[in-house]
Amino acid sequence: MSEKKDFYEKAKKQMRLSERILAEIPGFRGYKEKELRRESDRLIRNHLYRKLEEAKGDLKNVFQKLSDRRLFEVLTDMDRLIAKFDRVTEKVNHASYGYAGFFNIIKIEEENLDRMMDFDSQLVDEVDKIAAEVGKFKSEVAKQEIKNAKTRIQNLTETLEAFEETFDKRQEVILGVG
Repeated sequence: MSEKKDFYEKAKKQMRLSERILAEIPGFRGYKEKELRRESDRLIRNHLYRKLEEAKGDLKNVFQKLSDRRLFEVLTDMDRLIAKFDRVTEKVNHASYGYAGFFNIIKIEEENLDRMMDFDSQLVDEVDKIAAEVGKFKSEVAKQEIKNAKTRIQNLTETLEAFEETFDKRQEVILGVG
C-alpha cells in the first residue's frame, strides 16, 4: 500500500515538473489554457444536465401524485412538460463543448471559449430557477395544495422554453457569431 502511494507521489511530482517545463514551450501554454477552458465548460454542462435530470425526476413524482389524485385535467399538460424536459435535458447532455480538433475547418478561438464559459454560467442561474420552481410545485403537491397545478405547469413550460431558446444561442457563442 505504501509502495503504491510512493509511486503516486512520484508521478505527481514529475507531472508538475513536466508541466512547468512544457509551459516554457511557445504555444503550449495557450493550448493548455484552451483545454482547461473546454474542460470547465464540460463540467458546467454536466452540472446543468444533472440539475435538469433531478428536476425531471421530481416532475415525474408530481405526475404520479396528480395521477393518483385523478386530476386528469392537468395530466396531459404534465406529460407534455416531462417530454419537453426529456428533450431539453438530452440537448444539454449532447451539446458540443467547445472542442475543435487540429484538422477541423472551424477553430474555436480562445476569446470565444471565455464568452462561452460566461454564457454557460448564466445558464446555471436559469437552471437553478427551473429547479426552484419544480421544487415549489413538488412541495405544493406533497401538501395536497393542487389548486394552482395548471398555472405551475404553464409557468414551468414557459421557463423551460426560455431556457431552451437561450441554450440554442450557445452554438453561436461558441463560433463567435452571437
